[in-house]
Amino acid sequence: MSTETPRAERVSHAIGRDVALPGGAGTLVLVTIDNGLDHTKPTTLGPLGIAELTATLTAVQARVAAGEVAAVAVTGKPYYLAAGADLTQIGTIPGREGALGLGRNGHRAYELLHSMGVPTFAFVNGVALGGGLELALNCDYRTVASDVRALALPETGLGLVPGWGGAYIVPRLVGVEKALDVILTRPAANKPFAAVEATKIGLMDVVLDPADFLEESIRWAARVVTGEVVVPRRELDGAEVWDGVVAAARQRLDTVIHRSRPAPYRALDLVAAARTASREEAFAAEDEALADLIMSDEMRASVYAFGLVSGGKKPVGAPDRSLAQPVTRVGIVGAGLMAAQIAMLFAQRLGVPVVMRDLDQERVDKGLAAVRSSVDRLTSTGRMSESAASRLLGSIHGTTDLAEFASCDLVIEAVTEILDLKKKVFAELETVISPTTILATNTSALSVTAMAADLQHPERVVGLHFFNPVAAMPLVEVVQASTTSLEALATGFAVAAKLRKTAVLVADRPGFVVNRLLVLLLGVIVDAVEKGTPVEVADRALRPLGLPMPPFELFDLVGPAVGLHVLTSLREELGDRFPRSPGLEKLVADGTTVVLPAKAKGLPKPVDPAIQAVFDGTGSGDAPLDEAGVLDSVLTALTVEVGHMLEEGVVATPQQIDLCMILGAGWGFHLGGLTPYLDRTGYSERVLGRRILADGVANVPNA
Repeated sequence: MSTETPRAERVSHAIGRDVALPGGAGTLVLVTIDNGLDHTKPTTLGPLGIAELTATLTAVQARVAAGEVAAVAVTGKPYYLAAGADLTQIGTIPGREGALGLGRNGHRAYELLHSMGVPTFAFVNGVALGGGLELALNCDYRTVASDVRALALPETGLGLVPGWGGAYIVPRLVGVEKALDVILTRPAANKPFAAVEATKIGLMDVVLDPADFLEESIRWAARVVTGEVVVPRRELDGAEVWDGVVAAARQRLDTVIHRSRPAPYRALDLVAAARTASREEAFAAEDEALADLIMSDEMRASVYAFGLVSGGKKPVGAPDRSLAQPVTRVGIVGAGLMAAQIAMLFAQRLGVPVVMRDLDQERVDKGLAAVRSSVDRLTSTGRMSESAASRLLGSIHGTTDLAEFASCDLVIEAVTEILDLKKKVFAELETVISPTTILATNTSALSVTAMAADLQHPERVVGLHFFNPVAAMPLVEVVQASTTSLEALATGFAVAAKLRKTAVLVADRPGFVVNRLLVLLLGVIVDAVEKGTPVEVADRALRPLGLPMPPFELFDLVGPAVGLHVLTSLREELGDRFPRSPGLEKLVADGTTVVLPAKAKGLPKPVDPAIQAVFDGTGSGDAPLDEAGVLDSVLTALTVEVGHMLEEGVVATPQQIDLCMILGAGWGFHLGGLTPYLDRTGYSERVLGRRILADGVANVPNA
């Protein structure tokens, strides 16, 4: 994706020191993995760091052989054991032999922990991802601090496989079914384990208090060394169970990702073979799979996407943060589902009072009930304490009185997507709020400039477009209207950061980034059906992209009425590139459901073939397409639109489009976002006459 000089490896050193085990149990050598930097620079494992770990552990093993050492442990600097392999280094490996060496060198280092000759321990004090978690898994025993919330093997979501023992060790620790959750399901959902959950399934052995975690881990290790504590291990699953679970997982992959990317299948193959393979054979297979995948387009795209997401915490074009106004009380106009989600997020993350206002008490009560229901789900699953739940519920207030917004520093409207209604809301707010209050709109497509045009202080209005579900979706599009002040813009970015969201600056153009492209995609799909393509063919057409859900399920999630409204407004603003769909209009008018129930939890919802009758006769019916033709139409339309968006300055660079599509539309890491995929597949040059990305530098195309 880029020919820029890669940064030098941020070497994580392996520093050993002797610790006397309590009760005269002997000497423990504690090896700390530390890159020498603060917590903002995560510990990662590159070739030099792995070489140093190998040297340190080899020296320790010589001392073990001499009878000087009773146990060995690894731990990390504050907040991290290790956040995995250094992807910036992996992405620069020039050939397969180098990739093969990376896998072998990691296995060689970690095998020293397995064959040390005395008990080995991992004291997991913080984040342990990928190769970091595998570092712990290769030890005999594992303690974990109770506040650790990021334990995962995310490799299959990054175009790789767990390559340093994970595919072999995990099914032996937790069973094959749970192992596939760890290796396949969790990465797809970007859902790491917290300490208690990881211990419950067997990834970790004991949870300890973080206040004196290291001391307690050493005491626990001493009890293991002396035999006072015995950690039970499960028996290996039988062949019938193992093969059955693997077969079901393979069928699920075929149903969900349709072989759109190789990494999940390679990981499943490794797990399938791990039951009967020796440790040496399994690790050699991991090396081969890792080498193949490191050289793949999927991996290179994933490194690009990972870099975008990691760098997204420093927004492009954001004003100086010193211009941001303090926010001590937040108002939400509306008490519908979206408003309730936004209210809860602000109360939880900002820790400030929030007031939700709607026209009547019944609507207010429904909004507050939605908040209570969400809090109840968090407490029932142990993700929120009862005391924290009480504080949260106590900080959210409902009202019908507009005057209660008077003391708010920030007021967000989350009412129906009707421009005149939003203008009326803002006009009413100006009669009660202070001159310094920032007004924000959660509009998904409407003009923020038009919304603010008739106000006395239009400069105070900024767009904050959250995505549904608000708590889970990491993106906020921060919309700069033509009149938005730097203070309002800076406040929007500061709030997004405190909400732990990735903010992208977008110009006030129709649909901004995500909805403009997603609704166009859906519009092209429906247009193909209008022209005679069977709905089931159109629904299958995007499978090669490996998107989170098929198009008609996405329509169902968005709501056909909402999708139609946005499609119509975009066509009015941007022209016939956004097609009209009489069939969709009829579906919405009749309230017809467009998808069937999923066959099982987590599987896609197929389009209801019965809706074909709604489209028959509504369009020309003269140009039915096959799946490849529909996909080509979608990618051509997206390429054209990206060209227009860059010409219009909707975002500063193509990379910002990719970041929005990854975080706001689920566009997979394996594709690298949208624009690298269009470059790689030739659409950019065929449609726009040039590549969109050139040597990692934005290259604005002519559409």
